[in-house]
Amino acid sequence: MEQSKGILLESGTNELEIVEFGIGKNKFGINVIKVKEIINPVAITIVPHAHPNVEGIIELRGEVLPVVDVAKTLGFPASQTPAQDKFIVAEFNKQKIVFHVHSVTQIHRISWKQIEKPSGMYQGLESQIIGVIKLNGEMLLLLDFEKIVVEINPETGINIQQVKKLGSRERSNKRLVVAEDSPLLRKLLHDTLTEAGYHNLEFFENGKDALEYLESMAAAGKSVEEEVQIIITDLEMPQMDGHHFTRRVKESAELGGLPVIIFSSLITDDLRHKGQVVGADAQVSKPEIAELIKLVDEHIL
Repeated sequence: MEQSKGILLESGTNELEIVEFGIGKNKFGINVIKVKEIINPVAITIVPHAHPNVEGIIELRGEVLPVVDVAKTLGFPASQTPAQDKFIVAEFNKQKIVFHVHSVTQIHRISWKQIEKPSGMYQGLESQIIGVIKLNGEMLLLLDFEKIVVEINPETGINIQQVKKLGSRERSNKRLVVAEDSPLLRKLLHDTLTEAGYHNLEFFENGKDALEYLESMAAAGKSVEEEVQIIITDLEMPQMDGHHFTRRVKESAELGGLPVIIFSSLITDDLRHKGQVVGADAQVSKPEIAELIKLVDEHIL
């Protein structure tokens, strides 16, 4: 698994590998980069007054990890064959969590272009789906695992209080372009960046839409660097991921001078060099919003 992680994200190829898992008859996916290992269920210690979606805790090689019941989180019935269930041990946002699923089937290598963004009919702030993948005549739903975790423990999310600790802020007319697929995180980023004094914000659901916006500006004969001062991008996004988006910006004669900050739950020591390869000016792990604001200040003020 480690080798494939390197190959896929090394050059911003706009590809990813997903682990397919099942809850009831439905099929879902999780990015391989988030997955540390997949194990058979072990004994769970129940924690009094825990969140309803948390089954309890387990010990795995000396670490105590919370177990999230994915079926319950999604409002699905419990497993009919619990002995055959699987635990997906995941790591993102600088924390490890175990997701209890009903089955794990295979790994697929796909392009982000194959992932369709959910339609507005079933994607509001409350939706846990960030993408739909059509594979071999079936549909896999890509879950918003960050949102699932933030709902259980809001402290792990972007916190406006971190910005308030930075003290009083001047308002800035600098324009920021932000690519982020999660509706919840778009709202949180909007609120926190506005609190930090940045109110001239352009939000896009993925790198493709953001790139088209920037390229259309250049095609209209405008100086993009005068119109836009910085780009903030997530990594996991339907259609075009953040590494590929960054590479396309940096390789462009008209856009290459724009600073790009990658703001993602996947920024780890292992993956940081992949952002450097595609030319990112800075990389920050969610939910370190205060760190993000400081970097924005450094690059454009």
